[in-house]
Amino acid sequence: MSKKTKLKKTLVDQILDKANIQHDSLSLNALEGNLPEDIAKEDIFKTLALIGDKTGPLIGILPITEHLSEKKLAKISGNKKVSMIPQKDLEKTTGYVHGANNPVGIRQKHNFPIFIDQIALEKGQMIVSAGELGRSIRIDSQTLAEFVGAEFADIREIENA
Repeated sequence: MSKKTKLKKTLVDQILDKANIQHDSLSLNALEGNLPEDIAKEDIFKTLALIGDKTGPLIGILPITEHLSEKKLAKISGNKKVSMIPQKDLEKTTGYVHGANNPVGIRQKHNFPIFIDQIALEKGQMIVSAGELGRSIRIDSQTLAEFVGAEFADIREIENA
């Protein structure tokens, strides 16, 4: 394996450092599936940008191995319905391209409601994008939620057994 190289800090790293929030910078691309041995796919969370019929843009964060329940998210966010923001409108809405959306960067620019699936709380830690493709951070779930003003909720689609 190659020796540890110092990763250039992303804007998200810089924001968290400035706030004295403990996190690990990771170089991984969950979209390609090349994961280090010490990282399980279900520990990586995707940051989804949606639009609600009443609230406007909102963010849902859940493991990349799960599917979002738009119905549950709509209900807890005070919307009748929510839908994914079309990929062509993503960057102008959140400031990030597909695969780089992250709660820290989005919260710095926008006051969108953020909902993190409650499984993150059970896990204790979560891995989210660091705002650049191929870069992520590992952070305490509760700390992240408090920093970005997120709410924990059950937003996963339950598979029919």
